[in-house]
Amino acid sequence: MPRLLHLLWAFLLLGLAAPNAGAQTTRTADDRLAAVANSLGAGDVFVVPIEGMIDAALANYVDRALEDAAQAEAALVLFDIDTFGGLVDAADQIRSAILHSPIPTVAFIDPNAASAGALISYANDVIVMAPGASMGAATVVDGAGTKASEKMQSYMRGLMRATAEANGRNPEIAEAMVDETLEVEGVVEAGKLLTLSASEAERLGVADAVYGTKEDILAALGAGDRAVVQHQASTVERILRFLGAPVMASLLMMMMLSGLYFELQTPGIGFAGAMSAIGAALFFAPHYMLGLVQSWEIALFALGVLLLLIEAFVVPGFGLAGITGILLTLFSLGAALIGNVGLQFPSGGAITQAILTLAATLVLVIIFGYSVGRYLPKSERFGHLILAPELGSAAGYISADTDDTLLGQVGIALTTLRPAGTAEIGGRRVDVVSQSTFVSQGEQIEVVSVRGSRVEVRPARVS
Repeated sequence: MPRLLHLLWAFLLLGLAAPNAGAQTTRTADDRLAAVANSLGAGDVFVVPIEGMIDAALANYVDRALEDAAQAEAALVLFDIDTFGGLVDAADQIRSAILHSPIPTVAFIDPNAASAGALISYANDVIVMAPGASMGAATVVDGAGTKASEKMQSYMRGLMRATAEANGRNPEIAEAMVDETLEVEGVVEAGKLLTLSASEAERLGVADAVYGTKEDILAALGAGDRAVVQHQASTVERILRFLGAPVMASLLMMMMLSGLYFELQTPGIGFAGAMSAIGAALFFAPHYMLGLVQSWEIALFALGVLLLLIEAFVVPGFGLAGITGILLTLFSLGAALIGNVGLQFPSGGAITQAILTLAATLVLVIIFGYSVGRYLPKSERFGHLILAPELGSAAGYISADTDDTLLGQVGIALTTLRPAGTAEIGGRRVDVVSQSTFVSQGEQIEVVSVRGSRVEVRPARVS
């Protein structure tokens, strides 16, 4: 009997605890809006843009923006989001920074928060969408645009679920934005990847409100009278984002490889070598400052180039030094495109993306080199820089004027002609070449041909 009483008491406790647990994991939009409104300090409102591709440079910028807001004792940080996604690791860095921010945060989606942008939005205390905005489609893809491995999908699902739970939102809806095989009753059926419009997100509790302007959001939170600080990336940060973009990385690699190729084809250090050095500096420096390139990768690239220079200017032929230099150069460039720690590289999508980027760059280098060699000499602008046509006698080009008056004259060989030598013709000393192999000194000769400075003679005929 006591055992039965204990079981009944346990079931009673579970029954009382279950509703309380549900209340802790799920919050309404009004709860989140009220919580932010009640926690506002007396400071300003920081507006921080999250635009374009999500990359390491943007993650570093968001970290700095949150630090600036904390130092200024800001009342609220409003993230103005418009992105189609980007790198998962960079998005996770931004997500973590927002989740751990001591200052209340609001995500204002206008008009897109796709892929990694959806993850970042979920990290905020409040999500507001503009009319016509959309959010979702967070499946991880590789550089070719194909779906990444299940390992990466599982990791992304976990991030979305954990982030949604952290702010009391439905985790199943968050996961359905990553995995199209998941079904959420009344939301999305299996086989369809979830993307929500502003009205759908508000109805499902993903978005807490729909407002057209940032001013409307601040008024709803009771911060309409606060000063607004428009936080912006610094010039250096903008340059790093520009140079660190995948398209620019490919162009800079093309610049350095093309310059290196043309430099190896010409003696000395010239324009092509300078362009290659500039391209290498613009490629490695931003990636190194963003933490995407490590010192050993730069050293490996420098060693590869050094071996190629040794092969071109020191060692005759093409052998071990040249092959090793090419392999080291290509490997270092490929490694620089992957966010690795030491020799620990991620698997799957990141490596595939790096290989595709490097392969596309090599194809562009080959096409560029062929085009330059074939069409540049024919260009009116650059043709005068290259001695393209053959300057032969058939085209009327000669090294000296032709003295036709010598033709047919008879003279005396002043030296033995073996076959070249000197003769006296018409009272002048003339350098001549014998048509025969040998003409003795003092023998009479006859001029049979004159082409520029070349005067051909033969022994004179005896009448």
